[in-house]
Amino acid sequence: MSPAIDPVITCPHQPEATTVVIIGGGIIGLTAALTLAERNIPVVVLEKGRIAGEQSSRNLGWVRKTNRHAHDIPLALAADRLWAEMPQRVGSDVGYRQAGIMFVGRNNTQMGMHEGWLKSVEHLGLDSRLLSNAEIARMVPGGRTDWAGAIYTASDARAEPTLAASAIARAAMAKGAVIVENCAVRTLQTSAGCVSGVVTEQGEIRCDQVLLAGGLWSRRFLGNLKIDLPTLPLTCSVLRTEAMDGPTEVAVGAPDFSFRKHKDGGFIITQRGKLDAFLTLDHLLLGTRYLPQLRAQRDFLQISLGKYFLKDIALARRWKATDVSPFEKVRVQDPQANVALNEDALRNLRTAWPVFEQARMASAWAGTIDVTPDSNPVISSVSTLPGLTLATGFSGHGFGTSPAAGQLAADLVSQQTPLIDPSPYSFDRFLRPRHGVK
Repeated sequence: MSPAIDPVITCPHQPEATTVVIIGGGIIGLTAALTLAERNIPVVVLEKGRIAGEQSSRNLGWVRKTNRHAHDIPLALAADRLWAEMPQRVGSDVGYRQAGIMFVGRNNTQMGMHEGWLKSVEHLGLDSRLLSNAEIARMVPGGRTDWAGAIYTASDARAEPTLAASAIARAAMAKGAVIVENCAVRTLQTSAGCVSGVVTEQGEIRCDQVLLAGGLWSRRFLGNLKIDLPTLPLTCSVLRTEAMDGPTEVAVGAPDFSFRKHKDGGFIITQRGKLDAFLTLDHLLLGTRYLPQLRAQRDFLQISLGKYFLKDIALARRWKATDVSPFEKVRVQDPQANVALNEDALRNLRTAWPVFEQARMASAWAGTIDVTPDSNPVISSVSTLPGLTLATGFSGHGFGTSPAAGQLAADLVSQQTPLIDPSPYSFDRFLRPRHGVK
């Protein structure tokens, strides 16, 4: 069962022309649209299903800097500032709470990884610090695990995925953006080698720029244009408890569970140590590019071959503008929650903090994450097709950085000074050299 998204009334029909078309009504596309609308740049968001219907409403809601790559920290820091400003910016609560995030370690090996990360970012002036087991017990009382330690960042935060995207969408529309749901973009139109419009199931829209923020669907959309974006899908299962007394407002991540307080008084829980990797054709096509990740995370992935492979094969990889596209056939990717993983997470959590013995599950869901070979997103123009910009491949980290990622994408589209240095997110880092060219 997917989470209940705060409803938004969108436009039923697309316009004939605009300046920027955004493909994808997830939180990245919506924050980009809000930024453009605030700059009085005409923008249309086209969503094949419902806004935030996929990973944008299904993620954990963490807003963190902890354990991000050092070159990804500037984006996370910018996101901190923009999240704090968001309630005033959109005129409603998005569930943003700066309550801190803690990652606990069971042994010296795990703590060594936290220490290594802390050293790698020491030049950035973060408020992250290591904790002893006694400090963990004071901050998250009632535990019965002898932790080796933890890393903690007090300025890390959380927000509510089912509130944030809707609030951002309403604010964008109030400032002039047009959002159309149940309207799939089939392909792009070009003129003289540059983007000149899009073709949707409702017809054509002329535009000057296109921002593709299609999440896990971006690879298939670009593949039809003969542009190779390397991403693979992984599925994360999540549960929410009924309202209960808990040990802390701090979000806590352990090797085999995590929890954070939910706006309704319960907790959002997942099994941090396992993700489902349902094999698709792309796993066969791209597998060698992910070998370093596979070696490092083999025990982290539950690899299986089954109905998802068959469903993926059944969806077209090439189609014409007049054809019904894959995006019309699958409006919302809605995988089933892995009951066993959710039960395992809750069991592990109860062992560590017995107060969760009283936890009763209110709902459960799963979401599909699009992962790049280096786990960093692409926020970049595409040099081979002027007028096309990408904001995709967020590898499970998109919600937390979404206000900054969307603004950075809007900066690139509108050719304004970028919010931060965009070079770590360049699409060109994935381009393979031609034979004979170094």
